[in-house]
Amino acid sequence: MSNVPENLKYTKEHEWALIEGDVVTVGITDHAQSELGDIVFVELPAVGTEVVRDEAFGSIEAVKAVSDLYAPISGEVVEVNEALEDAPETVNEDAYGSGWMLKIKVSNAADLDSLLSSADYLALI
Repeated sequence: MSNVPENLKYTKEHEWALIEGDVVTVGITDHAQSELGDIVFVELPAVGTEVVRDEAFGSIEAVKAVSDLYAPISGEVVEVNEALEDAPETVNEDAYGSGWMLKIKVSNAADLDSLLSSADYLALI
């Protein structure tokens, strides 16, 4: 069974979101990283970039495929995980911890209501 922490929210595109006040940390789920296989490159936006809910903010490249990464909410990128530039495999090793991708300052709190609970995400996968 997939590792789906209950304290996170999820998207249908297999991103997770950790909500801390008005900042949301985003990454891809354990299910997504296992489906992708060995991750070799992660392309992320610059700090200050405005991202839009359900639109691509970057991409992730694995040995067998390239996938877009989708923003779970709209807002401004306030931090990017620079460590992934040199060690993209961190996403495989620790999808919910050191494999996080970016932090977004929420511009519309209603976006948070569209995210899936862990139970809803488990039902999806």
